[in-house]
Amino acid sequence: MIRIGILGNIGSGKSYVAKSFRQPVFNADLEVSKLYKNNKKIFLKLNKIFPNYIHSFPINKNEMSKAILANKSNLNKIVKVVHLEIRKKMKIFLKKNKKKRLVILDIPLLLENRINNKNDILIFIESKKTDILRRLKKRKNFNKKLYKKFRDIQLPLSYKRKKSKFIIKNDFTNKSVKKSIKNILNQII
Repeated sequence: MIRIGILGNIGSGKSYVAKSFRQPVFNADLEVSKLYKNNKKIFLKLNKIFPNYIHSFPINKNEMSKAILANKSNLNKIVKVVHLEIRKKMKIFLKKNKKKRLVILDIPLLLENRINNKNDILIFIESKKTDILRRLKKRKNFNKKLYKKFRDIQLPLSYKRKKSKFIIKNDFTNKSVKKSIKNILNQII
């Protein structure tokens, strides 16, 4: 099985590109959302760490945002709790798809949390900053301070770009992304 890791800036279109491969995708953001909605253990752990912020189950994203913005180290504490569970979910996903030719890992902190294998094919999604900000501002709960906190815990984009075997320039048109994916698949399969 070929594992493809998708890297890039927040809002660069990583999930869109991942889906465009038309292969099984492990989407960590989606899994985190499910954890917040369905996993009482995660709630209890986070409630214990942040009793002043995390009160209700299912976990309210506004409460999470307040906890993250309240203190510099809070986001790292949340990541430690949540990523253990995400790793388990990823292992289940990989086991379920072990007979597939390739799978896509759409995990924002793939390199930061050392979730990748050295044989993974890394693809960097490059987008213009102006396009990214325009898209992020359209998101329902966009918060610039929160965006900055998430950026601060990520490795520099230049490092991610350098570590990647391929780069897809995402101009947010279907045609260019599909063409790039076709070229990559021709080279790796």
